[in-house]
Amino acid sequence: MINAMFDITGKRAIVTGAAQGLGQGMAEGFLESGCEVVLMDISDKLDVTVKEFCDQGYKAYGVKGNLGDRVDIQRMFDEAMSFMGGVDILVTAAGIQRRHRSDQFPIEDWDAVININLTSVFLLDQLCAKKMIEQGKGKIINIASMVTWFGGINVPAYTASKGAVSQMTKCMGNDWAALGINVNAIAPGYMATDMNEKIIDDKNRYAEISERIPAKRWGTPQDMKGTAIFLASSASDYLSGAIIPVDGGYLCR
Repeated sequence: MINAMFDITGKRAIVTGAAQGLGQGMAEGFLESGCEVVLMDISDKLDVTVKEFCDQGYKAYGVKGNLGDRVDIQRMFDEAMSFMGGVDILVTAAGIQRRHRSDQFPIEDWDAVININLTSVFLLDQLCAKKMIEQGKGKIINIASMVTWFGGINVPAYTASKGAVSQMTKCMGNDWAALGINVNAIAPGYMATDMNEKIIDDKNRYAEISERIPAKRWGTPQDMKGTAIFLASSASDYLSGAIIPVDGGYLCR
């Protein structure tokens, strides 16, 4: 009975930012659990990632496009529907980072970060929710951040976007819970991915962060799988608007 609660076999998932990093890890977790998955990304690595999954016998499809372009988002969603016919799970893992001190932050970088990290999340959540409302059920998993709670350093656009994603997740959860759609978010802690290369290369900052993590290590894409599967399964049917830290205990320190 308990195992059945976490069973997502046969579900149809969309994961953005899935060519690498946390998105790839969660997409892999869904595929390993019996889902068919559309992986979305702008990176040329997408073709290689999808081929590797298909070579393992998984039902994986690639949709390449620019989530910063509102017209392209609709095209990407339509292409995903042409593969799967519907969607049961959405994970909005795509995100970008720009680092400048707040008084020197270029408006072009602000627009780029907000478009990818926030506006594309809203649009894809909305597109998928409309399908899920027709189906009477669905799971939307947004990706927040530690800067949902903290300010960060030299990342005003990223902090603004992730704080907004968390609040938007709560509102969408309120709007759609009675329609059978669970909207929740995962807030990753410090993860050893390409996005954090500059922090990892800064020996003092890396040591400062590592010392605060009770688990005494940075996270990996593998660490995202369990929480993503929980939020995608019927085990989370009464969870709405939650922001779940996956951070090795960083937030509690």
